[in-house]
Amino acid sequence: MSQQYFGWWKSLGLSLGISLAATTAAMAEGKITALNVYPPDVHLSTKQDLQRFVIVATREDGVTLDVTAQSSIKLGDDKLCKLDRNTLFPTTDGNTTLSAEYQGLKAEATIEVKDAAADRGISFQLDVMPVFMRGGCNTGSCHGAARGKDGFRLSLFGFDPQGDYHRLTREAGARRINLGSPKDSLLMEKSIGSVPHTGGKRFGDDTEHYATLLRWLEAGAPNDAAPTPAVVGVDLYPPSAVLEGEGATQQFIARARYADGTDRDITSLATFMTNNDNSAPITQDGLVTAAARGEAFVMARFETHTVGNQVLVLPKELMYTPPAITGNYVDELVGAKLKKVRILPSGLCTDEQFIRRVSLDITGTLPTEEEFLAFMGDADPAKRSKLIDRLLERKEFSEIWAMKWSELLMMKSSNQVSYKSIFLYSSWVTDQVANDVPLDKMVRDLLSSSGGTFKSPGTNFYQIERDTLKTAENVAQVFFGIRTQCAQCHNHPFDRWTMDDYYSFAAFFSQIGRKQSEDYREIIVFNSGGGEVKHPVGGRNMAPKFLGGQVADVAGKDRRAVLADWMTSSENPFFATSVANRVWAHFFGKGIIEPVDDIRVSNPASNPELFEKLGKKLIEYKYDFKQLVRDICNSQTYQRSVERNESNMTDSRNFAHGNVRRIPAEMLLDCISQVTGAPDKFRGLPVGARAVQIADGRTSNYFLTTFGRAPRDTVCAADSKTDPTLSQALHMINGSTVQGKIAAGGIVRKLVAEKKTPPEIIESLYVRCLSRKPQPEEVERLMTTVNASETPTAGLEDVFWAILNSREFLFNH
Repeated sequence: MSQQYFGWWKSLGLSLGISLAATTAAMAEGKITALNVYPPDVHLSTKQDLQRFVIVATREDGVTLDVTAQSSIKLGDDKLCKLDRNTLFPTTDGNTTLSAEYQGLKAEATIEVKDAAADRGISFQLDVMPVFMRGGCNTGSCHGAARGKDGFRLSLFGFDPQGDYHRLTREAGARRINLGSPKDSLLMEKSIGSVPHTGGKRFGDDTEHYATLLRWLEAGAPNDAAPTPAVVGVDLYPPSAVLEGEGATQQFIARARYADGTDRDITSLATFMTNNDNSAPITQDGLVTAAARGEAFVMARFETHTVGNQVLVLPKELMYTPPAITGNYVDELVGAKLKKVRILPSGLCTDEQFIRRVSLDITGTLPTEEEFLAFMGDADPAKRSKLIDRLLERKEFSEIWAMKWSELLMMKSSNQVSYKSIFLYSSWVTDQVANDVPLDKMVRDLLSSSGGTFKSPGTNFYQIERDTLKTAENVAQVFFGIRTQCAQCHNHPFDRWTMDDYYSFAAFFSQIGRKQSEDYREIIVFNSGGGEVKHPVGGRNMAPKFLGGQVADVAGKDRRAVLADWMTSSENPFFATSVANRVWAHFFGKGIIEPVDDIRVSNPASNPELFEKLGKKLIEYKYDFKQLVRDICNSQTYQRSVERNESNMTDSRNFAHGNVRRIPAEMLLDCISQVTGAPDKFRGLPVGARAVQIADGRTSNYFLTTFGRAPRDTVCAADSKTDPTLSQALHMINGSTVQGKIAAGGIVRKLVAEKKTPPEIIESLYVRCLSRKPQPEEVERLMTTVNASETPTAGLEDVFWAILNSREFLFNH
């Protein structure tokens, strides 16, 4: 049997060969500075075992080369294992090394061989189930569909192995599996396409996968006699790749680690994927071939684990001189990524652009004429930093972030949540932000809150959403940026979360009690001390377990308080980075992971080092996110111009330039009210209150709805829309908001009454709305409109209307 296995792996190894010509041509482009063998440690056990390896050379410019085929490879003791191309097979127990040499550089990997003569037998869960995953048999488009396909159903992505075993061996009599003549089993015939099969041929009869299924049937199709060791992790090698020139290749290999301390080469069993076929397509066997310039994330999925590594593809002979990196840690990490992808950043924005941008982002308001003139006349080199500090102390800063939390927490009155409850809830959040309460404390108090929804406003979190499963989903999405919804019915196809993870996390919210208070509008939320969440497969009670962590000790405790303490502790890897990513997205229009509430393995960070650093900084600042805002706004990255250069013209991931962003609905209405001097009146608020202060999501008007105000129906960050629409354009042109406010505020009439000339009034309007003075040609063109009007006032009001309808006003840039 071991000789058969050796033949299959040798055949597969040949199919994974690397182009010698491509590598030889590439190695002439620069000096090799490093050589690595992956994996750095090899463990071989049982005679069926094997381990592939790759050798990667790194040039001084960061480009990597797969030099496995060109390296000189030696075994310290060739009696312990057999070497065939890039694959090792065990022969005798012992320890040795694998040495590789390329262009004078050397690298080494350790080898441990154990139980080389042992035959571990065939395992349904370890050997057979992975074949169905690799063949795509248990995907949603095939037999993994809810009703299966063509009379045969498998659990989606293998979440129910025992159910799959029953359906394979107990359904369809002797047709599906034929133990008397295994090769004649329908399972075997359909897999190789020898009989009609809707899914077509999945693999040949000379492949390892066919041999595994046949071996299992020849052994009597046994189920595992005892629980098999669980996969605790998957490693993908090499950890990253930078490929230069179309056609350059890099072989990736995958290895699984098991709970019993063993590991296994799963390159032939894992499912390989890429998130960018245009730049880095990947074969079923893990071979990446460089295509168009760009960056990709290649992934390997095995059982419930999905892992991925970054691949950069650069044009050949790209001329690039990296700029000097200055600024704070944000600039260093962004600059390092730009250097890696050979992109030059844009220059800094002007003072006029900066004061408008930072005022809108921090306070949601435009700078006044007085503030603009004072800033522009200030010769202090540190005036930008000082402006940031002043803006952060204004109450408008806390109002913006209270509004953002109100959206995420779905603050909206309904038949079961009174307006008074929502008003008190919103006021509580506003006070938390305004009083600089650390975010971890605010969230901890929110999730562990008990009492009446009037006296303890945080309890409204459990009144707005009463469904246990939905509450758990919302907590994961809002505070971790993780969408667990997929795992409710099956293991997540593109992330690590299983059904067990989903229902174990939901168990934290299974003992929430609710009762009516004396006031019919108020509900009392409390810990009932009883109630469990059952797994839909098998019906067992699920013990509360932290996402990605251990089972929690909840005996005699409020489960929510236990969860809240863990969420904001150093043991939780998700909270700080998720919140920091949301803060970053507010100032750049997109997150380092985008969408900000869809953090998963298959949706990686554009700059992983920056993503992690911001989370660490937030912890370092004891969750005072105002300090994180200060770091971001003081960075050159934030202060870059929206004007692009040739190298960053098409870049949308690496923050090489500023982004033009539509001002959100509430802030846009507030800005229009501010520059026109015509305030609004909203329910529960005095005349002149800002739209960002609205507590209840049901309180709105035509302008806010048209311009994409979040309906607060879900916790999804995308509920707030900033995409321009035809309805918005028509309302700005013909609606009552702009023209009505110009007339009601009387700004132009006041300026005329102050005896200002039309050119002076035009300049004043420009400064009020656009935070810049008009160019002479702009004044000349607009004066033509003023002079052609019945009166100067009417003409100037037309100019005012035109400025408010301009893209320069509607967008933050």
